[in-house]
Amino acid sequence: MRRCNKSSTPGRPRARAVVGLLLATLGTLSLVAGGARAQVTADTREIYSSAAPPWLRAVGRLAVPGSRYRDGNRQHLREDCSATLVTRSAGAAADTIVTAWHCLEHYNDLSRPIMFTLLAGVEPAPRTIEAYRLADGGGMHADWALLRLRQPVAAAAVAALEIQSGRTDPGQLITMAGYSRDPGKGGGGTRLTFDPACLVTRLDVASSESNCLAYKGASGGAVVQQSVNGEPRFSGVISAGDGANVSTFVPVTTFRGAIGLYLTSSGR
Repeated sequence: MRRCNKSSTPGRPRARAVVGLLLATLGTLSLVAGGARAQVTADTREIYSSAAPPWLRAVGRLAVPGSRYRDGNRQHLREDCSATLVTRSAGAAADTIVTAWHCLEHYNDLSRPIMFTLLAGVEPAPRTIEAYRLADGGGMHADWALLRLRQPVAAAAVAALEIQSGRTDPGQLITMAGYSRDPGKGGGGTRLTFDPACLVTRLDVASSESNCLAYKGASGGAVVQQSVNGEPRFSGVISAGDGANVSTFVPVTTFRGAIGLYLTSSGR
């Protein structure tokens, strides 16, 4: 499995189904060339626009400066990932974001700030806020991390996502959203893309799988399911993928205790 999710080649059958029905799948185009058979499917992601679900504006870009030693030399780098603004209750200001642990793996210089950028909405330009680490899972075995923003975001500006109260429902469709860095729909990481109707193909407490399509840069982005009332709920964080037809995510049940603690301590 490759970390920082994702692929350079889209391709796998996709399901577009009413919740609980797994029978309707997208057709797969099979190509035969030189005796080798390849499978190609359309890129089913959508690009964020004013017609997209409003909750998508809670998903922002995360720029993490870092460094590592290679051959005795220190190399500076920047990890471009995604993160999601979350809250305890609708209508409240929010100052807590969720991302993937591996996005912070090489963050070791506190003098260089982590920056979180939200799409422009009621404000005339995108908003960028400094963030600092609160807690994380400590490795790829628990690929989640929580950060606190230096300034809260008012609900009138961006409505943060509420946390799913139960477990991810494997019989219900999910949406994955993030800033994929593919040169196509992702625009090299400049556009927010989302795959709106994916299946949960394997559900496990530590790491689950879906057939959502995303690319490198979407790591740390949101996994969302609807509540019984049709409201979007933060269900997990995008972790990694095999570059073909599997995108993994960490269900929120894995770190519900930590996220509850820090949301409570922020009073938001």
